[in-house]
Parts: sequence; structure tokens; C-alpha cells
Amino acid sequence: MTRKLLFIINPKAGKKLGPTLLPLIEQKLKGKIAYEVAIWQNINEFNIISNKLFSENFTDAIAVGGDGTVNMVAKTILGKNLTLGIIPAGSGNGLARSLGLPMKTENALDKIIEGRSAIIDNGEVNGIPFFCTSGVGFDAHIGNLFATSVKRGLKSYIKIIRKEFFSYKAKTYKLKFNNTEIERTAFLITVGNAGQYGNDFYIAPGAKMNDGLFHVSILRPFKFYEVFGLLIKIMRRKADMSKLIETLACSELIIERNEKDVIHFDGEPAFSEKNVVFKCHPASMKAIIGDGFKAS
Repeated sequence: MTRKLLFIINPKAGKKLGPTLLPLIEQKLKGKIAYEVAIWQNINEFNIISNKLFSENFTDAIAVGGDGTVNMVAKTILGKNLTLGIIPAGSGNGLARSLGLPMKTENALDKIIEGRSAIIDNGEVNGIPFFCTSGVGFDAHIGNLFATSVKRGLKSYIKIIRKEFFSYKAKTYKLKFNNTEIERTAFLITVGNAGQYGNDFYIAPGAKMNDGLFHVSILRPFKFYEVFGLLIKIMRRKADMSKLIETLACSELIIERNEKDVIHFDGEPAFSEKNVVFKCHPASMKAIIGDGFKAS
């Protein structure tokens, strides 16, 4: 099939690639692969871009931006005969990293031109699609604070974490999965379709994007002196070996809470009902991959 690419650019993304990216696209693709560019200026106008994407015989939707942009493009093409491509331009770039794509713009564009792809799963939390991680607890709390922060980027994210880390209180949850019911007091519960949040910060290193399962990490309350060892294991992709983290695998999960609270999906926050329902949808989307992609 002859390819036709639509580059969907968020000009507000962290790296602000627009001025340098457009000449690079023309240099590499002109006369080789048909393409067009759409600038996503307003969050409420994405329907204009999606209508163009579906009505003009595009084969690939290329998201240029951070995790929020990627999530919007990816969930738009779920169930459609389109391939997702990513040029990472955010602070975390979780899905791009999980797909093994390079972080350097030119190299990511080379992978898009190459067009090697894989079929991956996606998750759903209370009806909202996600592709890397979702969950409740501290990470959802931080996602909510970061979303309202004036300053963006990794430094701002780390600053918020430092401020909140030791004041946040663990909460009690009831988990239902695989005909089993357990109750846990947890600092956070992360449901991983992929292993990382972003920035190669692996909270669920056993997760694979095409195994039809979630890998769930339950982080119990901890002492101050245990933090350093926990972080070392996470950075070394050995979080599941920490005595502080309980892991489980399932394709569906219900988390019951005592009150309505925030959740996150790929880092984006939303307030949700007390009950949070997660479902894994196997083989739901085709995505361009890089050399570092780990298949199940």
C-alpha cells in the first residue's frame, strides 16, 4: 500500500520543534512519501484534524509532541486502519520510549520513513483509552498538580514530586481481578500496559505491550530510609524485585476506593468515581517501532 502521512504537530510541546522539523520533513520525504502537516493549535479543535485524517486516505498519523498529544492521536485512531508514528517532543515521552523509538528528532523521523511496525495492546480506564500506564494514588496526584503547573518540563515535574513525596498519605484500596479479591494500603497502584511512566522510569518492568495483560505494581507505604533503594531498583528496571512492590498480572482489574479521587492515564489526570475499572484490549493498534522495542 502506498503510504500517506499526516504529521500532527503540537506547537506548545516541550521541545517546540516546528521551525526546525518542517524543513527536515521536506528534505527527507519530498518525492519519496506523500505527506501533509496539520498544526494542532487548540485542544477543542482536534475534530478538524481527525476529520481530515479519516477523509483524505492517510495511512499514518504521526504525533509530534508530548505524552498528551500522543495519547490524543493514538486514541483517535484506535480501531481504524491507520498506523501511529511518534516524533517525541515532550518531557517524558513514555509511549515513544516503550516503542523503542529514538529521542533525537532526525532519528525518529528516519524510523517513520522506514515504517517498521508492530501490533500493540491498549488499556482502558473507566472508558478512557491509555497506552503506557494508568493508576491511582501518588502518581495520579502528581499528574493532577503537574497539569495545573505554569512551568512544564522534567525539572518542574521533579520539583513537584520533591514537594509532595513525604507529605502524601497512603490510602486503602480493594482490588478485584482473576476471580480474586484483596485489600491493600498503597502509596500508589500503577496499571502497566507498558513498563514505564516515561524517561525510562520503569515501575512495571515485566509489562509487554503485546501480551494481552496488564502488569500491576502496588507500592506499599515505606520508611524514609527505604526510598533510595527503591529508586535504584526502579532506575535499573528491577522494581518488581523490591520488597516494597507487589506485582500481579491480569487483563481486567477493578479498584474500589473510599471516595471519588483523581486517576491518571498516560500521565493525564481526571477525577473519577470511587470504583476504577481497567480493561486490556489486545492487538488494538498498529504503531511504528524502533530497534529497542521489546515484544512478548
